[in-house]
Amino acid sequence: MASVLSSSFMSPVRVCLYRSLCSRTSRTVSANGFGERGLCPAQGAAAPSRQTNRPRWDGSRGLFSRGGGAAVEQQTLESIAKNIREQQYKRVVVMAGAGISTPSGIPDFRSPGSGLYDNLQQYHLPYAEAIFEINFFHRNPEPFFALAKELYPGNYQPNVTHYFIRLLHQKGLLLRMYTQNIDGLERLAGIPPEMLVEAHGTFATATCTVCRRNYDGKDLRPDVMSGTVPRCPTCTGVVKPDIVFFGEELPHHFFKHFTDFPLADLLIIMGTSLEVEPFASLSGAVRSSVPRLLINRDLVGPFAWGSRRPHDVAWLGDVVSGVQALSDALGWTQELDAVMAAAADKASTKTEE
Repeated sequence: MASVLSSSFMSPVRVCLYRSLCSRTSRTVSANGFGERGLCPAQGAAAPSRQTNRPRWDGSRGLFSRGGGAAVEQQTLESIAKNIREQQYKRVVVMAGAGISTPSGIPDFRSPGSGLYDNLQQYHLPYAEAIFEINFFHRNPEPFFALAKELYPGNYQPNVTHYFIRLLHQKGLLLRMYTQNIDGLERLAGIPPEMLVEAHGTFATATCTVCRRNYDGKDLRPDVMSGTVPRCPTCTGVVKPDIVFFGEELPHHFFKHFTDFPLADLLIIMGTSLEVEPFASLSGAVRSSVPRLLINRDLVGPFAWGSRRPHDVAWLGDVVSGVQALSDALGWTQELDAVMAAAADKASTKTEE
């Protein structure tokens, strides 16, 4: 099995990053908690390549899940906080999705009436998710850059969740943060790029689609904010932010999970539906003895399918309240407030300049 995983994930990977976020993705949960999920494009759409020998999802457990184990005392958010304080957990991996950014005012992709997909009608797309398909982008990049104008770093500010993760880093506890978000709020909160795996790419860098010249994302901002498609001065090709589109390979640093997750002694999952592959399967990549803390509105992934582990903890509610509860249990609230106040002062000073 290990050889199959290695060969499949290390080969060029084509994945349905954004299509599985749309309404065509199906997910049903039966009475016993097991579910089925649609992971690939809908009928009529281009299918990802290289499906041969790819690990199959059986709908009942994470791809990396081991399961089993003797019965142990159920952990709580408070007991996890106690073990962090007592340095029982020193290598924390965080997995995060759009739910950590919505408190900053950024709409998510799927919420009825307010999600980004619901608001794309103005772009006259053949279907909503086409905005993130590379072939469509090559033919018509204007809709993507209209959306990029809304999402571009600098339009929104980090919230307490981002600063909590920064505090984990400052205390030497953060092994890595894996984020599905492309809004750049993790970097803006002060989390160093080397501590981040931006699984779906980033606006921080960009590449010419013709000559492959590299650009800093800040170079594109004037054009993007003025509604102009950025062009390469060398070859006049379209300069595309390094966001992972459907039909593109995952960023190479995504594969740090092969070393990060086996080393982790705590996994915190927050603000994600765990429905986008292969990101979602990482929730099962930690050792079976490692606690997994879910801070989310709903039970998702292995927490919902009936494949929970003895050390799993689920805190259900809005993410900000969950992070504040964890911060309180850790005794970090004053430190967290100080970090946020310093960041606000810095942002205010920068605005005045």
